Amino acid sequence: MAKITVLGAGGWGIALALAAHKNNNQVSIWSPMDMGLDILLEKRTNERLLKDIYIPEDILLTDDINICEGNDITVIAVPSGAVREVSAKLSAVKNAGVIVNVAKGFEKDTLKLLSDVIKEELQSNPLVVLTGPSHAEEVARDIPTSIVAASEDNDAATLVQQAFSGISMRVYTNNDVIGAEIGGALKNVIAICVGFCNGLGLGDNTKAALITRGLAEMARLGTAMGGQQHTFAGLTGIGDLVVTCMSQHSRNNRFGTLVGGGTPVDIALKEVGTVEGYYAAENAYELSKKYNTEMPIIEQCYKVLYEGKAPLDTVKDLMNRPITIER
Repeated sequence: MAKITVLGAGGWGIALALAAHKNNNQVSIWSPMDMGLDILLEKRTNERLLKDIYIPEDILLTDDINICEGNDITVIAVPSGAVREVSAKLSAVKNAGVIVNVAKGFEKDTLKLLSDVIKEELQSNPLVVLTGPSHAEEVARDIPTSIVAASEDNDAATLVQQAFSGISMRVYTNNDVIGAEIGGALKNVIAICVGFCNGLGLGDNTKAALITRGLAEMARLGTAMGGQQHTFAGLTGIGDLVVTCMSQHSRNNRFGTLVGGGTPVDIALKEVGTVEGYYAAENAYELSKKYNTEMPIIEQCYKVLYEGKAPLDTVKDLMNRPITIER
């Protein structure tokens, strides 16, 4: 039995806490009071994100980050923009154990991978990235799911694998942290583009092309940054890409559908809530220039979200690019 704390009481944080709890681990959830912890303590459910899913009474809910002291595993399950702040708070805690990052994206101003951000704040803790095709709504309801624990430390990855693997959760290990993280961040951008197709009333042919060529862009940037090509053919690449592009649970897809249908970007963001792909689109566009990597789909998504380009015009521009070989 492992002592585990999940930092973050959003849908994914609660789903992971439930998965760990079902494996007979000692589990707690941390969240600041200003993030609705008082309501969670009263109702033991996040009605907006995980309707009818209840948190067992023996999972401790707290706003005291010192609960992480003596942990075997501490999971960072907060939006990408809060990862450094939460990691810095955690740095004051002794023996927080293996740090598991499940946030997907980049640090906005530095373009750093979130694993690098965490390493800067928590230099002495082993780090694992837990990622893959895993909607919280399904994990919380015990729908069979497979994900990846990626780490340069095999013992840490194995510990996380054992803590979360169960009858409805299969965890693989992998040593390609960079590839796993980039897949998790960029698939959200491609999912927004697939949403554009929904909003424009385009068909399955168009979505299939976007997913396939989007995967090529993910791998192109990922390998340029040091990731391994084969990672993008696995769960953290094509697996996560497909589930995010095609599922009704995907906030990135819903956001893209609204924008493609004519809803202004700012209004769509307010309606959907946290849309990691919106921020990742800008970061990925900047990274494509930094690494001199051709990423036409990412570029067009950036132009829609940040320069006001009409989604239909991006389709025309992508289709009218010079014809070439597939690579």
